[in-house]
Amino acid sequence: MFRSFANVNYRIWFAGALVSNVGGWMQATAQDWVVLTELTDNDAAAMGVTMALQFGPPLVLVSLTGWVADRFERRRILLATQTSLLLLAIAVGVLLLNGLMTLPMMFGFAAAFGVVNAFDAPARQAFVSDMVSVGDTSNAVALNSASFNLARMIGPAVGGLLIVAIGSGWVFIANAATFLAMLVALLLLRTGQLAPRLKGRSRGGLAAGFRYVWGRSDLRVVFVTVFLIGAFGMNFPIFASTMALEFGAGADGYGVLSSILAIGSLAGALLAARRDRARVRVVIFAAGGFGVAAFVSSAMPTYLTYAITLTFTGFMIVTLLTTANGYVQMTTDPALRGRVLALYMAVIMGSTPVGAPIAGWVADTFGPRSAIMLGGTAGLVACAIGTIWVITSGRLRRAEDRRFLLTLDETRPLSVVDEPELAEPAASAEPVDYSEKATATTPIRIAKQD
Repeated sequence: MFRSFANVNYRIWFAGALVSNVGGWMQATAQDWVVLTELTDNDAAAMGVTMALQFGPPLVLVSLTGWVADRFERRRILLATQTSLLLLAIAVGVLLLNGLMTLPMMFGFAAAFGVVNAFDAPARQAFVSDMVSVGDTSNAVALNSASFNLARMIGPAVGGLLIVAIGSGWVFIANAATFLAMLVALLLLRTGQLAPRLKGRSRGGLAAGFRYVWGRSDLRVVFVTVFLIGAFGMNFPIFASTMALEFGAGADGYGVLSSILAIGSLAGALLAARRDRARVRVVIFAAGGFGVAAFVSSAMPTYLTYAITLTFTGFMIVTLLTTANGYVQMTTDPALRGRVLALYMAVIMGSTPVGAPIAGWVADTFGPRSAIMLGGTAGLVACAIGTIWVITSGRLRRAEDRRFLLTLDETRPLSVVDEPELAEPAASAEPVDYSEKATATTPIRIAKQD
């Protein structure tokens, strides 16, 4: 389960990311609560707009962010983005502490956070494969998710308590301090032990990544599933905050709900870490499980019962996202990995501007339970799309060793020759046919050996 910890660089990265993620969840809790209760009068639609502005830039800038992640050293990209996020957090904290923050200004800062994260996310996701071997990529992705969700258990609860105790402005200042942990970790990494990688210099840019994804029906199913869940199912700040208000809870109650959601999320991430590789069938099943869990949670009559159901919701959503992330990374041509991951992050983060305002409007008009059911419906639709693909793709067949057992042929992880010469693709490399007619295993450009 923890085999990636054998790599010293990954251990350093994991520790820094955990501290930074705790601060990030503290800040997210404070930002949502400030918009909902301090800058507006419980306006869930305003929170939806804030989320849309924060998660919209990855979609708008995807053609640039993927190219940057493939073209430049990812460690330096992360040093720049993490420093920028630190400075933005300090600016918001100072404005809140001095009573100068307004809703339009918060919208502006949300957009600024979104722009920086648009460059940070694909570089951070792809950097995992630079630290560990190909065989450990899926495990490292799952452990990253575990770190993220362990922070989610701690951060929102601590953030909610700090809002009550010292005010929302100081929560932003505290988060700025936690970015130092990630910056120190990046500086401590042993750069000589980072794996050589193919640097994408092709003129195809984002179009090459898009053609690659479009040429594989399995990736199309994963991307559609992630879009539906990201747009309508992952609006947890809206769901949890409005349900907390419906049950008569305050900022601390909202923070506790977010932490309880993370208990199931952590369990899902650790279970994903135990699997030898990521499989698209798990993504499909988890989408259906999320839909069912969302409908059950929307019917809960009390704060306690609603909180309990959130553990199942968190388990399903993180199982889906961790498996989808690992599947995309493991089965993608390394020369295009940054661009494909930028597309993936654009889908998962850029879908929020589509769904968050709708979810906020539904919560305001029909109540938070209806907004949760909207998310559950998206999960069931995604599961149905995936099931239809399984049946019609020709990959479902009878197992050779058991007469009555069906099995699904899935794209296998890449096998990459770990040679320094492969850090640059050969100029004479033949173009790759990404269509599924070529092979069931993802192709990769390999420089000719003398």
